[in-house]
Amino acid sequence: MGITKTDMYTDEQNKLASLLKVLGHPARIAILQHIINQKTCICNDLVDELGLAQATISQHLKELKSIGIIQGSIDGKSVCYCIEEKVWKQFQEQFNEFFNQNVEVKKCC
Repeated sequence: MGITKTDMYTDEQNKLASLLKVLGHPARIAILQHIINQKTCICNDLVDELGLAQATISQHLKELKSIGIIQGSIDGKSVCYCIEEKVWKQFQEQFNEFFNQNVEVKKCC
């Protein structure tokens, strides 16, 4: 079988692209900001805060969980979400490494 398009790139490039794809939705950024500010939260808190439907919030939470940036624990009938600190720090390092590259603009631009 042939090589897939993602096989053409390094693991680091694929990981960063996946992360950026998940973070590329403003609702997910708002969810992360709310969780960071509140330390933890449940889905209903996000529904009230963001004004989105519970099903929509749940889908965004699922995407964030898929990259490991948040985790959820069952608290009674609700799931309490928080930032996965180890993964957060890994993503910080990846962003910093990418954006700290030396860029020199040439006259042709």
